[in-house]
Amino acid sequence: MSTVLALETSCDESAVAVLRLEGSQLQVLASRIASQVAEHAQWGGVVPEIASRRHVEALPHLIGETLKESGQAISDLDAIAATVTPGLAGALMVGSVTGRTLAALHSLPFLGVHHLEGHLASVLLAEHPPKPPYLVLLVSGGHTELIRVGLAGEMLRLGRSHDDAAGEAFDKVARLLGLAYPGGPAIQALAVEGDAGRFPLPKGRVSKPSGGFYPYDFSFSGLKTAVMRQVESLKASEATLPLADLAASFEQVVADVLVERSLRCASDHGLENLVMVGGVAANQRLRNLMETTAAKQGIAVHCSPLAFCTDNAAMVGAAALQRLRSGVGFSSLELGVSARWPLDQSQALYDLSPPF
Repeated sequence: MSTVLALETSCDESAVAVLRLEGSQLQVLASRIASQVAEHAQWGGVVPEIASRRHVEALPHLIGETLKESGQAISDLDAIAATVTPGLAGALMVGSVTGRTLAALHSLPFLGVHHLEGHLASVLLAEHPPKPPYLVLLVSGGHTELIRVGLAGEMLRLGRSHDDAAGEAFDKVARLLGLAYPGGPAIQALAVEGDAGRFPLPKGRVSKPSGGFYPYDFSFSGLKTAVMRQVESLKASEATLPLADLAASFEQVVADVLVERSLRCASDHGLENLVMVGGVAANQRLRNLMETTAAKQGIAVHCSPLAFCTDNAAMVGAAALQRLRSGVGFSSLELGVSARWPLDQSQALYDLSPPF
């Protein structure tokens, strides 16, 4: 049995969780998040300096309350984990320094966790998680990737966005439509009343230098531009914008593209299980379309619990406990943070000589 305290501060959510691994069963004993959405909404996006300051203010109280809720004391823990890459460098530093300090003070091992590995591990918090190998569609505000998870936990990226991530596109289109930040929930709420077929919008593809297109890659910047031009055209001819139809048309195209390319990738690689994680994986249109289309192709769809789709510390703890179970060892207390680091090199976070 292993118990870990996990911290997540990669962007604008201060999150703390306590998890326990007993045998093969993961249990979330407590999970808390202090959101900064309302403060950043007035700027239309995350302001890094503000995010870092709010993490400094929120973490001490959040750690105390989460431990109290979990019924665990520091002395009951087996390790401390914190996200160290990728993300906003200043924000990451707050969580990393806090985690390493607690580990040093209480003579506990420290694990620096890759943020994307945390998202991949979030499906392990579901009631019936899949067994590898499987394909993961990681779709969030900062990332849209297709990753094959193998039998030994190895992670291989098979597809990615070459510009905007899907969640970033939601935020930018929401701003064009005058909707609140973050854009995903705002567009989903409005799209329910809209006609998803009213505006034909492009399904962006990425050209290969040698000709043709990358079959599993994504591009959402052209879609954003198409919505902008549609809005400009409508403003010139209509007194009131058909916001619900615009939102529904945009949301439908994003869902279509994600579903088509994900299932093609799973089929081509002989994978019978597809996992969806990340904030955009909470989108109901995407979930429904993926499940109905995948069923016709004999592919089972597994989603992270809704509570763990967006950034949270429980997913970081799940990734850390998986590392502990694999016997990978611990991170050096000299491990710093990095705004970017390849997921397939996350093993380096546990080397005696840290990569950063």
